[in-house]
Amino acid sequence: MAKQLKTPPRALTPSANKDAPLKEDIRLLGRLLGDVLRDQQGDAVFEIVETIRQTAVRFRRESDAQAGTDLNKLLKKLTREQTISVVRAFSYFSHLANIAEDQHHNRRRRAHLLAGSHAQEGSVAYALEKLHDAGVSGATVRKFFKDALISPVLTAHPTEVQRKSILDAEHEIASLLAARDLPMTAKERAENTERIHSRVTTLWQTRMVRYTKLTVEDEINNALSYYRMTFLRELPALYEDIESEIAERFPQRASSVSREQPLYVQMGSWIGGDRDGNPNVNGDTMRLALARQSTTILEFYLEEVHALGAELSISTFLAGVSPEVQALADKSPDTSEHRTDEQYRRALIGMYARLAATARAQGASVLRKEIGSAPAYDNAAEFSQDLQALADSLRARHGAVLIKPRLASLLRAAEIFGFHLASLDMRQSSDVHERVLSELFKCAQVESSYATLPEEKKVALLLSELDIPRLLYSPYIDYSDETNSELSTLRAASDIRKRYGARAIRNYIISHTETVSDMLEVLLLQRETGLLRPDTEKNSAGELELMVIPLFETIPDLRLAATIMEQVMAIPLIRKLIAKQGHLQEVMLGYSDSNKDGGFLTSNWELYKAETQLVEVFNSAGVKLRLFHGRGGTVGRGGGPSYEAILAQPPGTVNGQIRLTEQGEIIASKFSNPEIGRRNLALLVAATLEASLTPPPSESRHAKKLAEFENVMGELSELAYKAYRNLVYETPGFTDYFFSATPIAEIAELNIGSRPASRKATRRIEDLRAIPWGFSWGQCRLLLPGWYGFGSAIEQWLEQGDNKAKRVATLRAMLKEWPFFATLLSNMDMVLSKTDLAVASRYSEMVSDKKLRNSIFKRIVTEHELTSASLTLITGKKERLANNPLLARSIKNRFAYLDPLNHLQVELIKRHRATMNGGDVDDRVRRGIHLSINGIAAGLRNTG
Repeated sequence: MAKQLKTPPRALTPSANKDAPLKEDIRLLGRLLGDVLRDQQGDAVFEIVETIRQTAVRFRRESDAQAGTDLNKLLKKLTREQTISVVRAFSYFSHLANIAEDQHHNRRRRAHLLAGSHAQEGSVAYALEKLHDAGVSGATVRKFFKDALISPVLTAHPTEVQRKSILDAEHEIASLLAARDLPMTAKERAENTERIHSRVTTLWQTRMVRYTKLTVEDEINNALSYYRMTFLRELPALYEDIESEIAERFPQRASSVSREQPLYVQMGSWIGGDRDGNPNVNGDTMRLALARQSTTILEFYLEEVHALGAELSISTFLAGVSPEVQALADKSPDTSEHRTDEQYRRALIGMYARLAATARAQGASVLRKEIGSAPAYDNAAEFSQDLQALADSLRARHGAVLIKPRLASLLRAAEIFGFHLASLDMRQSSDVHERVLSELFKCAQVESSYATLPEEKKVALLLSELDIPRLLYSPYIDYSDETNSELSTLRAASDIRKRYGARAIRNYIISHTETVSDMLEVLLLQRETGLLRPDTEKNSAGELELMVIPLFETIPDLRLAATIMEQVMAIPLIRKLIAKQGHLQEVMLGYSDSNKDGGFLTSNWELYKAETQLVEVFNSAGVKLRLFHGRGGTVGRGGGPSYEAILAQPPGTVNGQIRLTEQGEIIASKFSNPEIGRRNLALLVAATLEASLTPPPSESRHAKKLAEFENVMGELSELAYKAYRNLVYETPGFTDYFFSATPIAEIAELNIGSRPASRKATRRIEDLRAIPWGFSWGQCRLLLPGWYGFGSAIEQWLEQGDNKAKRVATLRAMLKEWPFFATLLSNMDMVLSKTDLAVASRYSEMVSDKKLRNSIFKRIVTEHELTSASLTLITGKKERLANNPLLARSIKNRFAYLDPLNHLQVELIKRHRATMNGGDVDDRVRRGIHLSINGIAAGLRNTG
């Protein structure tokens, strides 16, 4: 919040100081925030904030111990009103710094492009160049794109703390900031500054957090805002970029260019369909989700078709049209004499009318009324065919150059998004399915105690029922609310598929899959609701509408994953159903619960092993494996850079098929800026392409080395598992420490998600959801799930051998030669760079039991020191993020503004808990805590 700043025009050419424009932007935004603060809160509050800022900077960047003492005194003297203002100021500064950093990433990328630099790692151009140099043919690359499915799946989880109103204002600030890189007159620059000032004022006067609990409907609407910001335009543009890059790197003769447009990137969603632990999700929310999704995409199509009508003013006096376009024009309700020679416009007016009728049929309102009535489209394919007719006609009549500006992008969008926008997954816990079927079996007098049957008898009964062409369900029996809700939700899925197309819902995920019967139960429930229909042909499996996808989450579940899938795929009925799915089966792996269950190192290793074992089982069965990675935002929940994570997958686990969740703050950080959004989508494509097609190294030597590395990882994992479990699950009082020394209780109160923070109303760590577990450790700056146990494991493993130097050399070879281990350490390096034991110690002071506090915090500090030392020993780098100086500088700059937020959060939590114990709650204090949670989350970025 610096007081003075001049903003001269900037050049985009690379300069000696590449970060100078970033610093300039941060100073500008800081100055404007300071001006707003002075204007809105007065000079006195401004001076307090400025003093705290300067003191925090001295303490953090200059290691000034006296400044740390002064900072403590300053913060403790604040009144409640001053505290709220300071928290808001520093929270908004974190948000504004994020905007400036995103803009700088875009600026640097553009500088590389202008300089004609080589393709950057992580780009599709780089991946294609790498494959070309490795001898991979263009035909192989094109086949990859023809068969591939890369699907980011947006999920709503209780760490997405940003309101849509805030996102919208920040989006406009980002656009205005980007405009400053272009040449401007002094007046234009002043006007731009004034507009940014206006939007920062809007931010200040807008509530940062919600006062009411977020509903599923709110979550649906929030997610759809990212489609309008980014996906609707950037995803078709990405396809166009990739098409051009393939043509450039692997040119084809014109006669051999395929007209078929593969859909290798498709969006997915859990929002409105994820029932696991969320009683607010049911068939009604699924219908609502698809209605809102359909409305969003149809509104986009209407805007684009209207704009096309304005652009394609072609007269048949000057260029003809194809019979297909003429037929569209003849059906158009447009009878204006002024357009008798403008057949493209007449055709588009007719298409607009059909889209308007389609939108109204889906319950949407049409703002721009059509000229006349026309029948609705039956499906998105009809709309695509009409667009294709326009493109074909233009191409054949010297109008190819007119296709690319808008029509090509719209045609691609229609193919990608259809009328459904994104595929909605269904998810429910296996124990719910068991209870529902127990009731159905009992009421149908088939089996009175299904839940208590041994597994073999469950499987036998389920297979027997699946072979009988009759239903267990009767409309004349009163079932429990749970059973009625589950069955009606499945029936809703059937209705949605009929209304919006088969791509609207096509996957059913089973949480806590532990047995073969867990999967068979969902098949039987689909049979009960018409989603699995028996086939009249002998020996046929029938028609299954929703792929049944097991989710293996905990460490024991991951260890059983391959065995369960081997047994499942040996069942003749399942084999036939998989054959009808194109000999493809998806398996989902959970990163969050496995981490909470076994710690960072063991979770990563067990996931790696499970994937490797699944590949072997699937290869033996002749079935293609698609893995769905349930990754979170934090490294402790499988987060970290997606590009490196995909490249670090075990050999044979990608093969052009991958789905992965995008959660919490990560959605905003990746996709709220269109240019960064496109680049993140490109990263997924590039990594999947490289991981799938890069030729493996020399088999014999590589296999021997890999086996050695994997044996070491197995030993390290066992040691890390014991260290982690001992602290979290075996240390008396650890649960009390966690609930006192982190803001977990306050996070549970925060209106940031429709899902409860805990599966059951207990304080057991086992029942706590993995997401608020990780979020809480991030807030107190320990980020414990992302590193704990590693140091103990390395220390003990090194001591076990006779030759310590040789063992160290092995670890260094693993870092250099094994992408899995290198990515593991890189992610841990990033986590450790964000931890701060001094700040965390302030949180530990909230534990009233001094003996418990000292003993547990001392163990955490010791393990942190061990982990840091072990990482230094392996990498040879004493400083954190030595290989990523840009991120290191970013984090260092942020800490000065995060420190006051953390210190104030502790003070506010102390006040809040004291008044709660007295039976009184100060809403201003609670609001301050929630604001600080938002600001810290924004400052750390990958907290969700």
